[in-house]
Amino acid sequence: MTVARHRTAEELRPLAEQAGRDLEEASALDVLRWAADTFGGRFCVTSSMEDAVVSHLASRAMPGVDVVFLDTGYHFPETIGTRDAVAAVMDVNVLTIAPRRTVAEQDAEYGPKLHDRDPDLCCALRKVAPLEEGLRAYDAWATGLRRDESPTRANTPVVGWDEKRRKVKIAPIARWTQEDVEAYIAEHGVLTNPLLTDGYASVGCAPCTRRVRAGEDARAGRWAGLGKTECGIHL
Repeated sequence: MTVARHRTAEELRPLAEQAGRDLEEASALDVLRWAADTFGGRFCVTSSMEDAVVSHLASRAMPGVDVVFLDTGYHFPETIGTRDAVAAVMDVNVLTIAPRRTVAEQDAEYGPKLHDRDPDLCCALRKVAPLEEGLRAYDAWATGLRRDESPTRANTPVVGWDEKRRKVKIAPIARWTQEDVEAYIAEHGVLTNPLLTDGYASVGCAPCTRRVRAGEDARAGRWAGLGKTECGIHL
């Protein structure tokens, strides 16, 4: 794997903005090849293990690429199983990042079931903060965000600037539809979370995820009834 030098935010931001213009119409694989060539070992993929589409694409562009997984302590067993399967069969390096507090330690400090009482704080502690630590070694990171998933993601750039983390943020399949995802999975035999065939359209932590109903968008099963659609990572 290529080792690239660390770039400053002053170098990274214009690079991201230019790439966002140049790569808007590029294929997902070409976007990831650009990331691999530009950032080398300072590039990673993040995955919730809902499926392994972006991880699979990235492994074609950059064999052995780091795949960062946030183990919140609240995942479905199927999600952990998907992570383990991805690590076993794909040419990637899965890195599991855990929050500073275990679930038991968080319960002791904040009270049980914080996810029910203050889901934003729970996500901040178990997802957002661990991601900040997990991304420290990288200048750029890729996600599986797609514009068709929800109104809050409709303007997702293929390559953009993550102002909060001062890194380049890449969404190689931003322009894909659900049909595109399914076609790629079928063509390449990509691993998917078994819950996707059990009524779940988007898979997060078990206490805050339910099956979707007919006519609902893919994100409707996340934090249902709470007026919350994002964990905070992508805000």
